[in-house]
Amino acid sequence: MKVMVAIDNSECSRYALSWALRNLLSSDSHLIIFSAQPVLEFSYFFITSTYADLVSDLQENLKSATLALLKEAKDVCSQHGIVSETATEVGQPKEVICEAVKKHDIQLLVMGSHGRGAIQRAFLGSVSDYCIHNAKCPVLVIRKPT
Repeated sequence: MKVMVAIDNSECSRYALSWALRNLLSSDSHLIIFSAQPVLEFSYFFITSTYADLVSDLQENLKSATLALLKEAKDVCSQHGIVSETATEVGQPKEVICEAVKKHDIQLLVMGSHGRGAIQRAFLGSVSDYCIHNAKCPVLVIRKPT
């Protein structure tokens, strides 16, 4: 089975990965660990040549942090005897996760739940809710016990 675990730098996504490693995956599983790189969006009026370098540096730092996160997750998988590959895309997490599911022909998407209430989800949106309704495969949302 081809499984993708979508992670970010949150405790809930780390828990989802460890849960999947303990309960779902075996040494013959095909695992892709995916993390979205957020897009820095600034108004055109604020981006002058002075700020363009700053924006570029910030985007590069986000890329480095994402790659470090993926390396850390891959090392955790290795400790459990699971061979994994990593992938990342720049964009809105909910959209690039669903695109990656299609691109990599994923059979199961695993992700953590931030455990936000209805009001927070209304303002911030829910990546897992979006993926449940738009990913082209089953989605398993793991909630960390309180």
